[in-house]
Amino acid sequence: MSPPRRIAHLDMDAFYASVELLRYPDLRGQPVVIGGRSTPAPRTLADGRREYGKLRQYAGRGVVTTSTYEARALGVFSAMGMMKAAQLAPDAILLPADFQAYRHYSRLFKQAVAAIAPRIEDRGIDEIYIDLTEVPGEAAQLGRQLKAAVHEATGLSCSIAISPNKLLSKIGSELDKPDGLTILTHDDLDGRIWPLPVSKINGIGPKANEKLAGLGIATIAQLASADPALLQAHFGLTYARWLVEVAHGRDDRPVVTFSRPKSISRETTFDRDLHVVRDRATLSDVFRRLCEQVANDLMRKQCRGRTVGIKLRFDDFRTVTRDITLPHDTADPTEIHAAARQCLRRVTFDGRLRLLGVRISSLIDDSPASLVGSGPARQLTLY
Repeated sequence: MSPPRRIAHLDMDAFYASVELLRYPDLRGQPVVIGGRSTPAPRTLADGRREYGKLRQYAGRGVVTTSTYEARALGVFSAMGMMKAAQLAPDAILLPADFQAYRHYSRLFKQAVAAIAPRIEDRGIDEIYIDLTEVPGEAAQLGRQLKAAVHEATGLSCSIAISPNKLLSKIGSELDKPDGLTILTHDDLDGRIWPLPVSKINGIGPKANEKLAGLGIATIAQLASADPALLQAHFGLTYARWLVEVAHGRDDRPVVTFSRPKSISRETTFDRDLHVVRDRATLSDVFRRLCEQVANDLMRKQCRGRTVGIKLRFDDFRTVTRDITLPHDTADPTEIHAAARQCLRRVTFDGRLRLLGVRISSLIDDSPASLVGSGPARQLTLY
């Protein structure tokens, strides 16, 4: 008889910001925001003290990459416009992003976990699923061991949830942040899962959340008690069945330790159609972020690619794609961005943009160590 499944979700706490606090420990406990375009690095003064920029000094249309928990308490979150963030937290410290450092610490924490529990599904630069089913030890003790190993390897904290499946563990890792350890069983549905908003379920996005709200369904408990026929009428049979399953905490997806993608892409649809000239700064930030996300996905999948492409959708719903094949394989965000820019030059911009995407294909397997560019990350621009 097979033992009951024990699946963990490990999520690093405010990962990018926490890496920066290792470098600037004097900022601990302060609201710190990371991001923006051309954000200057701190200056070291003659007496050895550091001089940091403040969010109020920022001028531009960049976006927040991440923020410390102290800044989040003031309402500043990732993907927020920097100028709006400056209104909420003008005295917050502003730092530039350093993706090379973040990838380095990502490798360190994953290697530390793999030494204890090798069955890992990589879900990004700062989170993983871990199959603990065959690992000896009690769940809470294993969770403490994993957290200690991550801290010893990186100096950073993480939050871990252990449950019978990926669904509950993903939700659970957010319940006791930061530095949390959460153990969930199906008996905890009523007390810890059902009171949560439906948006806490990974896979219920903004549009589905809005539609559920229109049906009077705001919490997971209300979703669990909803009439399946009502859900099917509004979402279709397949998605309605999935909603019923996840609302009751059922999820049989395995921890996938390896997959070989044919291509990797990232795209975003804008809340409003953007003008290529007047919204250039916003488009530049989004374009840069998409290239960095593609590079991070390549690292997670342990591969490189050679053919870089872009996807544009205009306000009249025309979709335009362009691609270019490089002379060598790459996973470097700067090289991906440079190639994508070459593709942009082959497009006639005769309308507003509603969607922008970046893609890389012709992938080959590679080792994690070779996925990081040798030089420091450089500021990327749209043109």
